[in-house]
Amino acid sequence: MSWRADILTLFPEIFPGPLGLSLAGRALQKGVWSCHAHDLRPFGLGAHRALDDAPFGGGAGMVMRPDVLDAALQSVAGLGGDTSRPVVYPTPRGRRATQKDVARLARGAGVIVLCGRFEGVDERVLEKRGIEELCFSDFVLSGGEIPALALLDGCVRLLPGVMGSALSADEESFANGLLEYPHYTRPAEWEGRKVPEVLLSGHHGAIARWRSEKSCAVTRARRPDLWATHEKRPIS
Repeated sequence: MSWRADILTLFPEIFPGPLGLSLAGRALQKGVWSCHAHDLRPFGLGAHRALDDAPFGGGAGMVMRPDVLDAALQSVAGLGGDTSRPVVYPTPRGRRATQKDVARLARGAGVIVLCGRFEGVDERVLEKRGIEELCFSDFVLSGGEIPALALLDGCVRLLPGVMGSALSADEESFANGLLEYPHYTRPAEWEGRKVPEVLLSGHHGAIARWRSEKSCAVTRARRPDLWATHEKRPIS
C-alpha cells in the first residue's frame, strides 16, 4: 500500500503542483505515494455553501465552522483503508515543525492535512479530532496550502526508493540537529576562489572533521536556537 496524502482545502487545484515534478513527481507516477485534494466547499452550509462565520467575542475576520470541517474530515478519515493517519493543521500558533516530525509522518501510512483560511478554525474541531497543529514559518501566510506542500515534499523524499542515495537524508541539514556544511564542486578555482584544500586531499577522516567543524560553525552563526539545543544534548 502506498503512502497516502489527503488534503482538505478551498483550492484543490493547487495540488499536486510542484509535487508532480522531480523526485516527488516520479514517485507519484510510480505509485510510491498518492495525492488526493478534497474541496471543502461542498461541505458548506446553505445556498452559498458557507464554511465560516463571525467569531464569538468579536474581532476582525471570519472563523471556519467546526461542523463543516468535522463533516469534511469524517469523509476522508477512512480513505485508503487506514483510519489511524494523523491529521495535521498548519498554523502559526502550532508547535514548530521539525525534521523529526517529517520523518515520523513518513514512516506511517500517510497524512491528512487540513488547510485553514480566514482567521483560522474553530478550536472545538481541533480538540475533538486530536488534530496536530504545526507551524512552518515565523510569518503569516494566506492559508495552509503552501505549508501543506512543504510538509508533503519533506515526507515524500524520505519514502523508500525516492531519493537516489539513502545517505542523502543522513547528511543534510537538521538530520543531526545541525545545519549542513558548505558544498563545492568543479571548477576547483572560480573567480579567484579556491575549493578548501582538505576536500581535495582524499583524506576521508580529515574531510569528515572539516565538515563537522563547518556544520557546527554555520549552525552557531545562523541558528543559535538549534545550536543551544545541540549543546544541551548528552555526549554519546
